[in-house]
Amino acid sequence: MKRNLGLDLLLVVLGNALYAFGVAAFLLPGGLITGGTTGIALFVRHCFPISISAFVLGFNVVMLLLGLAVLGRKFAATTVLSSLLYPVLLELWERVLPAQAITQDVILCTAFGGMCIGAGLGIVIRTGASTGGMDIPPLVLNRLFHLPVAPMLYGFDMVILLLQALFSDWEQILYGILLVFIYTAVLNKVLVLGQQKVEVKVVSEKVEEIRRAVLSQVDRGGTLLQSRTGYMLRETEMLLSVVSPMELGKVERLIHDIDPEAFLIVSRVSEVSGRGFTRAKRYLASAETGK
Repeated sequence: MKRNLGLDLLLVVLGNALYAFGVAAFLLPGGLITGGTTGIALFVRHCFPISISAFVLGFNVVMLLLGLAVLGRKFAATTVLSSLLYPVLLELWERVLPAQAITQDVILCTAFGGMCIGAGLGIVIRTGASTGGMDIPPLVLNRLFHLPVAPMLYGFDMVILLLQALFSDWEQILYGILLVFIYTAVLNKVLVLGQQKVEVKVVSEKVEEIRRAVLSQVDRGGTLLQSRTGYMLRETEMLLSVVSPMELGKVERLIHDIDPEAFLIVSRVSEVSGRGFTRAKRYLASAETGK
């Protein structure tokens, strides 16, 4: 499926705006600690009188130049927008939001801050862009020394949290850990949002009739797999089809109306690509009917 550049740019702006809002409206007023570039900025602000947005902008520019030197122009092109947008939007939110925090409840700040940050990051990453900042050092180390990216990301975040722990009490540390768990969970949900589908496997003596019904009444294709029963060792066929969660109930009723004794396996899959899902359906002449 061809990507819409204008829509991708709009989503990058929206994701960074939501991320910056979560930091300005909940993380900073709640006195929370976190990982990433924002976590480093919180530590630096505690040691020196410098605004968080100014530090993030300077840090992101340095990391962007590092990425350009080691990872090349293509990487820098997908990273430059977020690297510059986030600190600008963070400064804007700090000026626009009222001096009185939306809420002073630390639990609410942790929950809603985590949701905004996770959703914002997820939106940006789904466009194929990078959020810059502390995403870049693990990629550089991977390129230079072949170190795995994911463990390096977690390692850097742990170091950043430990730096902030030097001036934080135990409650702040615990809330910070909870914040990281929340935004990680929300990030993972956003990354697969709208992509999840349902895989249906059917073993039945009427599998051909079921295949025709699913094709004609649900407009979903299927694949026939050769199989053998485990008890009677009889050769049979299994129908494999992928449907949307909203279509699952109709498919199940359809199958059981045709064969109440059909053996049905339903499992969720995180993503499906191809005709009928990420590409438009294309109706071909049937080998049986010639239509």
